[in-house]
Amino acid sequence: MTKTNSGNFFEDFRIGQEIRHATPRTVTEGDMALYTALYGSRFAFNSSAEFARDCGMPGQPLDDLAAFHVVFGKTVPDVSLNAVANLGYAGGSFGAPVYAGDTITTTSQVIGLKENSNKQTGVVYVRSTGVNQKGEMVVDYIRWVMVKKRDVNAAAPAELVPDLPDAVAASDLIIPPGLNTGKYDDVLAGSPHRWDDYAVGEKIDHVDGMTIEEAEHMMATRLWQNTAKVHFNQHTEGQGRFGRRLIYGGHIISLARALSFNGLGNAFKIAAINGGRHVNPTFAGDTIYAWSEVLEKFEIPGRSTLGALRLRLVALKNRSGADFTLKLEDGKSFDPAVVLDFDYTVLMPRR
Repeated sequence: MTKTNSGNFFEDFRIGQEIRHATPRTVTEGDMALYTALYGSRFAFNSSAEFARDCGMPGQPLDDLAAFHVVFGKTVPDVSLNAVANLGYAGGSFGAPVYAGDTITTTSQVIGLKENSNKQTGVVYVRSTGVNQKGEMVVDYIRWVMVKKRDVNAAAPAELVPDLPDAVAASDLIIPPGLNTGKYDDVLAGSPHRWDDYAVGEKIDHVDGMTIEEAEHMMATRLWQNTAKVHFNQHTEGQGRFGRRLIYGGHIISLARALSFNGLGNAFKIAAINGGRHVNPTFAGDTIYAWSEVLEKFEIPGRSTLGALRLRLVALKNRSGADFTLKLEDGKSFDPAVVLDFDYTVLMPRR
């Protein structure tokens, strides 16, 4: 009897299945430093304990996307070890801030299944939740992933495609207790532009580019304990469709978010992931650029110094600028330069 884990295949999943993921992860200051080293994020709220204390926090919290990566990584051995592609995200909420010393544990529930017409793969929908040692939710989100079948002749599990929310409602945004931007310092934050300065429909070209190095994306994949073969095993992936390892999609999200600092430097905290898709693959050697569009503006009830922006973050490879059409002439396929189409909500100080 084999003692190794070959991962779940499509026919192994069932609607309502609860999965407790292994390897709880205690976050350290080293994780914070490595996140900065990998992505170059410059948001003062996550970089300076004193800045965060001036905003009412006990110290600088872990970057929200780093918390997302920790939770995501735990799910891979059980959900997407045999994945062909991670297809999208929806309904993501960030709860309790994560600090060095907190331990994150993750569970998932299967909320949808649909076999593909080729009978070789199927789409698995899961809601994954990370909690800290106090049982407080830190990240909760839905994702769907295309997973191989072990046996193409195996009967497919019962089919259910869940109704997915278009966005997280403004009323459902979770504001960390104690957060107060009354003393928020624009100079230390690195941007004079607050919530009041942005308009719906505005596009912001973040200008800067960042080239992905082989060593960096491999370090990131290991840091988040993401065991998906497509990201780390050149021996197997060299024989596959692309002939090389794919970059972990979350790596692109964090790179694009870090690049967005130039133009959105006061978007200091992510409150929600409304939706998102990795629409084209990326590889080591590609240079990532990004631009954002303001989709909506929300006032936060009872918070005169705090507002929220719903943003569309688009990442491009080897091409810059926000002045071209994302879709090809067929209106369905994305331009090959587009690698990420990400819809999220951020908190921002008001005047």
